[in-house]
Amino acid sequence: MTKLLALLDGSVYLQSICDYTAWIALRTSASVELLHVLGRRDVSSAPADFSGNLDVDARDNLLAELASLDEQKAKLSQKRGRAILTEARTRVLAAGVRDVSTKLRHGDLVETVNELEADADLVIVGKRGEAADFARLHLGSNLERIVRASQKPVFVASRSFQDVKRFLIAFDGGGSSQKAVDHIARGSLFPGLPCHILTVASETAEAQEALEDAGKRLRDAGYSVEAKLLKGPPEAAIAAYVEAQQIDLLVMGAYGHTRLRNLIIGSTTTEMIRSCKVPVMLFR
Repeated sequence: MTKLLALLDGSVYLQSICDYTAWIALRTSASVELLHVLGRRDVSSAPADFSGNLDVDARDNLLAELASLDEQKAKLSQKRGRAILTEARTRVLAAGVRDVSTKLRHGDLVETVNELEADADLVIVGKRGEAADFARLHLGSNLERIVRASQKPVFVASRSFQDVKRFLIAFDGGGSSQKAVDHIARGSLFPGLPCHILTVASETAEAQEALEDAGKRLRDAGYSVEAKLLKGPPEAAIAAYVEAQQIDLLVMGAYGHTRLRNLIIGSTTTEMIRSCKVPVMLFR
């Protein structure tokens, strides 16, 4: 890898994102760009029709005050954004990463990521943002949008950092999981780490052959691989395996179906990100 793009806000995931970013950067000798995106300006204070309620002078005074408050709010948002980036840069540099830059942008988060990821190899984001409902374990509102729109792998950081000692590939034989296997076999992030590869499916010759082929590709690349085929609901089987084998990082394909289908019957990707306490690296 040559460059990582880490997305930051003021959530409790900030330190974890920084720590995983530093861990990846040090293993891959990548540079780091830290990004904080300010949403488009709030237009709620735009002029409204106050006729019948206020006279002309009162209305003009009120609109002038609202405009002033809007300007102050924008300045505070920029100041807060710079503080977030400064704190994050200090933490990543302290971990030993040498090349760390920051960027503060206005606009839509997904559009900004699509623009800036062009020269990055990996996008890093927290599972939840500042507005997420932790009591209900809701994911960040932008997470699925980012993963679906990104042309690069997305690393979803867990709430707290733990050193990655072993990783699991949830392999279903599809294009996304094949892409994950190829990326790991050729990349510089995972060498030296024990690899588990798990298929949850009916025990057919086709499923077994696909699993063995993926395992062989990884072994040929120098990995120690433990491959298993299990039956049952994928979400439950993968989550149980992660806990039982003390997996530190889950790698899987992401959002293989449309948003409409996911809305109707749910998404394995969303459920795995929500239920697993470890970070998840996603490929599309």
